Amino acid sequence: MTELTTTEPTRAGDARDRWLDRVEIDALRAEFTDAVMVHDFDRLASLFTPDGAVRMPDVPAEAVGVDAIRRSVERMQGMWEFFVQVSTPGAVVPDPDDPDAASGRTFLRELGRLRDGTSHANHGIYHDRYRRTSDGWRFAERVYELRYVDDTPLPGRTTIAP
Repeated sequence: MTELTTTEPTRAGDARDRWLDRVEIDALRAEFTDAVMVHDFDRLASLFTPDGAVRMPDVPAEAVGVDAIRRSVERMQGMWEFFVQVSTPGAVVPDPDDPDAASGRTFLRELGRLRDGTSHANHGIYHDRYRRTSDGWRFAERVYELRYVDDTPLPGRTTIAP
């Protein structure tokens, strides 16, 4: 019987390999959102290559390297009373010259209230570069592009009344 998964980088580039790559990259993107939502900053940082980068030109903010990414995300998440991120996977495009590289997009809807009482809701896109490592696919770079921002005070609350 043929084994369906491998821990070694694949080089064949056949349709099955591309399908498995897509599944693994989609899992990586979902893992990122999950780690953000539960404040697991160590796990989030582990999803990047050692020289990985997060760039947010509209914020502006940038972090390069696993340690810097972890510190930056923890600091930014600490500014929120609450924060909700919902992601939708977009395209994944294999690099035609490198079977261990790909690019893609992740679409985001976020909302939250900062500790200073201001609210924020947005739609954005992560423009991603992925790299296959011995630990699986990782983010080499995420560049965040804001598409829509609404600073109208959120009418909801974080607790459900009894």
